[in-house]
Amino acid sequence: MRDRNNPKDDILYKKKLKANITKLKEQRNAVILAHNYQRDEIQEIADFSGDSLELARAAVRTKENVIVFCGVHFMAESAAILNPGKKVLLPVKEAGCPLADMITVRKLREKKKQFPDAAVVCYVNSSAEIKAESDISCTSSNAVKVVRVIKNKRVIFVPDKNLGRYVQTQVPEKDIILWEGFCPTHIRLTEEDVIKAKNNFPKAAFIAHPECKPEVLNLADHVYSTKGMFDYAKMSKAKEFIIGTESGMLYKLRKENQGKKFHIPTTHLICANMKLTTLGWVAYSLENMVYEIKVPDRVREKARMTLERMLSAMGKTTD
Repeated sequence: MRDRNNPKDDILYKKKLKANITKLKEQRNAVILAHNYQRDEIQEIADFSGDSLELARAAVRTKENVIVFCGVHFMAESAAILNPGKKVLLPVKEAGCPLADMITVRKLREKKKQFPDAAVVCYVNSSAEIKAESDISCTSSNAVKVVRVIKNKRVIFVPDKNLGRYVQTQVPEKDIILWEGFCPTHIRLTEEDVIKAKNNFPKAAFIAHPECKPEVLNLADHVYSTKGMFDYAKMSKAKEFIIGTESGMLYKLRKENQGKKFHIPTTHLICANMKLTTLGWVAYSLENMVYEIKVPDRVREKARMTLERMLSAMGKTTD
C-alpha cells in the first residue's frame, strides 16, 4: 500500500503512473495536451503544453485519434469543436471555469439586441454555446489583434472585463462594451501583493497577465499572456521576474530559463479547477476512455466558425 507521507513511496507511485500513461497513450493512439496552469507532473508528461491559442493550434495539427486535454471544460470543448472526427477526453469532468459560467446565452442575446451594430468578440474562456453566439473568438495573447482587425467600430467583449479593459487601452479607436465577468484567480492579486513583492525582489521585473485588475496592470513593467511571458523571459537580459498569473507557470519558466529566478507575488494565485487533474486521473481517463467531450452539431458548426475566424485573423495581422 502506498504511504502518502513517505516521499520515496510517492516518487515510486508517480513513476509507475507515468509508465502506465505512456503505455496507454500508445495503445489508444492518444496525444496529451496540457495548459500552462496544470500541475508540474502533468506538464511533464504532456506531449504539448501552452496557452489557449497554442493548444487550439496543436489540437488542429495533431494526427492522433484521441486528444486527452489536461485543462478545463471550455478548452476541451474547443478541441472537440475543431476536431469533430476525434475523441476528446477531459480527465476530470468537474474541471470547469467560473469565468465561463459568468455569461449565459440569454443575457448575451439581450446585449446584442441592445447594440445591434456591435461585433461580439468572445474570449476563448467561454462555453461552446457562447462561442456560437459570437462573431469571433480571441485569447489573451491575441485579443488586441483580433479587436483591431475586425471592421466594426463597436465591440461587445465577453466575458472578462479586465481583459476587455486592457484591450481598450491598446485599441482606443474602438468602442468596447464590457461584460461584468472576471477570473477568480487573477482578481485575487492586489496592489499590496505587488508592492510587497517588488520590495522583496527589487531587481525583478513584474509581468502581469491582462486578466488582472487595472490597478495591478498599472504597476506592471510588462503585460503579457502566458505565451508572451515565456517569450519575454527567454529574450530578456533580466535575471529575475515576478510573475502575475497562476502559479503553474513557474514550472515551465524555470525549466526553460536556467539561471533565472521567478517569483509569485502571492500564494493565492492558484486555480483550483486547473489543479484537479492528476496523474491518476490521466491514467484513469486513458484506461476507461473518459470523460468524452461532445458538442451538438448545431452548436459546433457556429462555434467552429468563431474559432476559425480567430485563427484566420491571426494571419492578417502584422503587429
